[in-house]
Amino acid sequence: MTQTLVGSHKFDLDTPALCIDLDIMESNIEKMASYMTTRGKQWRPHVKCHKTPAISWKQIKAGAIGVTSAKVSEAEVFAFAGITDILIANMIIGEKKHRRIAALCKIADPIVACDHYSQAEMLSRICVEVGVKCRTILEVDIGLERVGIKPGIDTLELAQAIDKLPGLDLVGIMGYEGHLLRIKDQDEKKAKIGAAMQILAKTKDDFDKHGLNCEIVSAGGTGSYQITSDVDCVTELQAGGGIFAEPFYLEECCVSDLESAVTVLASVVSRPVLERAILDTGRKTIYPDIFMPKVKGIEGTNIVALSAEHCKVDLEGAACDLKIGDKIELYPGYNDFTTILHENFYGFRNDVLEIVWPTAARGKIQ
Repeated sequence: MTQTLVGSHKFDLDTPALCIDLDIMESNIEKMASYMTTRGKQWRPHVKCHKTPAISWKQIKAGAIGVTSAKVSEAEVFAFAGITDILIANMIIGEKKHRRIAALCKIADPIVACDHYSQAEMLSRICVEVGVKCRTILEVDIGLERVGIKPGIDTLELAQAIDKLPGLDLVGIMGYEGHLLRIKDQDEKKAKIGAAMQILAKTKDDFDKHGLNCEIVSAGGTGSYQITSDVDCVTELQAGGGIFAEPFYLEECCVSDLESAVTVLASVVSRPVLERAILDTGRKTIYPDIFMPKVKGIEGTNIVALSAEHCKVDLEGAACDLKIGDKIELYPGYNDFTTILHENFYGFRNDVLEIVWPTAARGKIQ
């Protein structure tokens, strides 16, 4: 039914609506792909910002080698859409999930991250039983202190143990420098990311010295890819959110040369006083906690609070002329947690609706 809206002008849509400027998104995709290609890196963008196979296919057409996902169910959505090279960059446990991975190996070529022998041992047993082989990498803790095995002898011994397991093919390592994304001083940020990546470089050297396969060294989120892509040992970047380039990345992480592509179309539903507007876009529409949303193109507006269904905007100057029923656009501060609140993306070119994409991997949390 939503496809019948194709051809509509953006401001004729009902609100709230999650909108993509297709020209800007496609430009961001090309810029990110080119940035990594010129540095000799492969691009395996994370799908968490869009949850939409059609967008991943645009990235692959631009040069991406596959995708990164966080969950088995998420990977299944992209495999069923024909995308075969999928890194599940998370720790997967439990027989049910491992059987799903083994089944996935029959239609795709996934890579599963591990940081403990028990994860790999069960996956090995089930892969042998099913008659498939699954690629694995070790996640190394490079300072984030989330998941990841301790670098050094612990990593080497785990790698040697996993390398002996049937049904698995050890192909490398990964690490995530997520604790360093918000460093404002760019020289400091570069130095600290370089130090974190040296942990991966040393780990790769250990693998090489002991005859272990380390063809993949995976790292790099959107907030750091313009630095991490210059690190010699890294073979691929997982940065995905840059295709939307929300304010969190541009302002908080100092990512350059990209433009925000996603907005939420909202309506003014109340004007309690001259200096305040209330919009129909609360926390059930747009996620504010990591970085507050911003009004697009209207000076004198400041979003100050969101409740469940309402967005409070302080106004000054010409912005005080906003009327009940007016439609405005908001840039979500951080898209990963906004995408999952919506059933569809509405894709526009020159403000004319071109495509409606269901967020197919929304709710895929197992």
